[in-house]
Amino acid sequence: MLKVNRSTYYKHFSSPESARAKQDRIIKTYILTLHGKYKKRLGVLKMTLLLQREYGLSIGQTRVRRLLKAMNLPKIPARKIPPQKSKAACDDDFHNFLNRQFNPKEPNRIWGSDLTYLKVGAKWYYLCVIIDLFSRKVIAWQLSDKADSQLVIETFKKAYRNRNCPQGLMFHSDRGSQFTSLALRKLLDELNVVQSFSGKGCPFDNAVVEAFFKYLKAEETNRGGYSNRTDLHLSLFEYIESFYNDKRPHSAINFLSPNAFEDIFFSTL
Repeated sequence: MLKVNRSTYYKHFSSPESARAKQDRIIKTYILTLHGKYKKRLGVLKMTLLLQREYGLSIGQTRVRRLLKAMNLPKIPARKIPPQKSKAACDDDFHNFLNRQFNPKEPNRIWGSDLTYLKVGAKWYYLCVIIDLFSRKVIAWQLSDKADSQLVIETFKKAYRNRNCPQGLMFHSDRGSQFTSLALRKLLDELNVVQSFSGKGCPFDNAVVEAFFKYLKAEETNRGGYSNRTDLHLSLFEYIESFYNDKRPHSAINFLSPNAFEDIFFSTL
């Protein structure tokens, strides 16, 4: 029916597999393993990096992209947001001391924080995270029924204990009421923590935390529904503690995970 010559047909099935095709077949098994291990969260760049890191395969992104396309594996779309200038200058009460300097040379110098909203059924829950900008590690997180200043205060206290009460610290956030509350500012003053704020209506001044929420939702919380708060909490714990902090390669820290980046830093002291 296809008008293929008989000799061509039999030659196709009797010819030995080429070295390239054999290697592609083996690489595909590695890709499938990583695809499952990292719960479909890897794009071409991170897949290429992890093939080299975990299997010692030095291959290009073009080849990985071709194999992924041939395997028809689902991928997470990423949308780049163009940079924008701050819409308004900070007034006297809300200084932007950070000024988009997102790469401190040491841990526990600059922490970034923000809140996001997560829905379970018809109910909203509120997640506060604090990230050390040095390693991009989530050093504390808290889930609550209320988006109030107490949520931020409890999360900060947790981070402060986890990091052994550091000195010379800057705490950066947006100008949400939870972060401008007198109770939080009093706590930070007592601990000699410098408070820094993003420009009004400018999320790019807090880009590190905003990016974390973007990938948290794309890679975890938007991928399935939750029946109750416990399910959501377990999902956040697995993503933050087991995947993001411990395994996820991060472009800002030489494609290491936050934990690995900090381990290397502290091993050289």
